[in-house]
Amino acid sequence: MQSAKEKLSNMASAAKEHLNIYKAKVEEKVEKAGARTEEEKKIVEERKKAKEAEAKMELHEAKAKHAAEKLGAKQSHLYDQVPHRHGHHPLGTSKPKVGSSVPTTPLGKHPPGTYQM
Repeated sequence: MQSAKEKLSNMASAAKEHLNIYKAKVEEKVEKAGARTEEEKKIVEERKKAKEAEAKMELHEAKAKHAAEKLGAKQSHLYDQVPHRHGHHPLGTSKPKVGSSVPTTPLGKHPPGTYQM
């Protein structure tokens, strides 16, 4: 479901990019028709290139946003499925108990003298 939503969002963003590029080309033609010197025509052409580059940048930003939304939805869905138990922490996040007489050690390790094979 999220992949289809991402694809549709990307298609909409690509259509918007194409529209912005088309508008830049049309504006260039209108401005070039009014330009008198060769320098003015070059400036108009540079403006068009800048607008096209901006449209492409916006497309890539939108695609990155869509991918992040998909990833965020996927991760939140995974966390919804995990049952949360009282007193249990994910691996590597055990908290030391205040006032405990047993020293805290890294996960998987036993305090010295408590378990030997």
